[in-house]
Amino acid sequence: MPDEAGPARDAEPGALGELVEIAGIAGVAGATEIAEFAGLEAIQGARLVGGNRIELLQGGDELFPAMVAAIAAARHEVWLATYIFHDDGAARLIADALCAAARRGVAVRVVVDGFGSHGRLAQLRRWFAGSGIALEVFRPLERWWAWLMPGQLRRLHQKLCVVDYACAFVGGINIIDDRNDLNHGWTAAPRLDFAVALQGPLVRSVRAAAQAMWTRAQLGHLWRDEVIALAASPRPVSEARRLIRRLRGRRPGAPPPHASRPVVAAFLVRDNVGQRRAIERAYVQAIRSARRRVDLAVPYFYPGRAFRRSLRHAARRGVQVRLLLQGKVDYRIAALAARALYDELRGHGVRIFEYTPAFLHAKVAVIDDDWATVGSSNIDPLSLLLNLEANVVVRDRRFAAVLAERFEAAFAASTEVSGAPQRAGWRGRLQRTVVAWLATVYLRVAGITGRY
Repeated sequence: MPDEAGPARDAEPGALGELVEIAGIAGVAGATEIAEFAGLEAIQGARLVGGNRIELLQGGDELFPAMVAAIAAARHEVWLATYIFHDDGAARLIADALCAAARRGVAVRVVVDGFGSHGRLAQLRRWFAGSGIALEVFRPLERWWAWLMPGQLRRLHQKLCVVDYACAFVGGINIIDDRNDLNHGWTAAPRLDFAVALQGPLVRSVRAAAQAMWTRAQLGHLWRDEVIALAASPRPVSEARRLIRRLRGRRPGAPPPHASRPVVAAFLVRDNVGQRRAIERAYVQAIRSARRRVDLAVPYFYPGRAFRRSLRHAARRGVQVRLLLQGKVDYRIAALAARALYDELRGHGVRIFEYTPAFLHAKVAVIDDDWATVGSSNIDPLSLLLNLEANVVVRDRRFAAVLAERFEAAFAASTEVSGAPQRAGWRGRLQRTVVAWLATVYLRVAGITGRY
């Protein structure tokens, strides 16, 4: 690529790749499909790595105190990305910890989703005012015309927190009290949900993802004018490097030494860039290799053909396949979609349980004795094809055993769907057709084409 009249002296491959992303933002995509070039290389090609320490946390009652303690010990930086950052008492504890860290000089960067946190942004800004926290909103919806912009159906659904290079938290738990439901108010029993606390080399990948989400939101509005100017610059590659250095900020020290217990794990993201099906493929591959059991919990369940096929085949070859789905329904259309698949799956030996003590929000699985995952990804078109998601896959017998115990407790408190599966009559076929049509329309509006 020539620079003015001569060859580009600063156009090394890495810079060119960054420039291509920025040019796409400023030119074609209109800042709606911004690649996470600030750390993208650290999260692409996710693979299993050893040397991690991983602890299972159930609900905000276990997660939030651990997060507050980690943030209180922060020395350099805190990154937090979440779909919902509410304004209740539990959220206030996290907000206060973040503000205290920022006031003592820690670089605190928070990114929330513009839809999930829409009604709480004013309160968040009041809480963070004067603290030095850098708050960004992913695809904000504070102006009516924002709804008309392309890509607004693709939301930030990851729940990540990273403190220095010391520890990270990944899971499905939003920053909201376990007993507070946005649509149904306060409940007596807490949601069933999980997260993990990480130490070790995997923290770097989580940090890269959280940084990428914050940067993506930052570029979406504050840097838009600068990005457009960059595209017209006579030396765009040099300017791209300058912009990226400003976005990346300072890097604190070296990472801590690996944990003594070598837990092997991988960090998987769905990023709308290079890893559109990474989480789905990890599930399908693990189910296809299952020999003894597949236990899967998810609130929103409408998998694609390959996923359903892997479950049916596993059950037919003698694997115990159990699904833990919502019994206490929060969204009727989601329950309708899941139940449209009951007879098909049960007809092949898949057992289905509906969790009724409280709302189910967990996105977890245990396969055989040494494969487990905890994260934010549901098994439906939104999570698998649209939303930005993050899961941790753990290959460790002790961790899988701990999560399996939580599964057994949940199954014991649930109601198994019983009775002979019915062959699909015209009503069943109509229900499946309507659900599939709605999913297809939604995906096409969001810019996804092809069969699901």
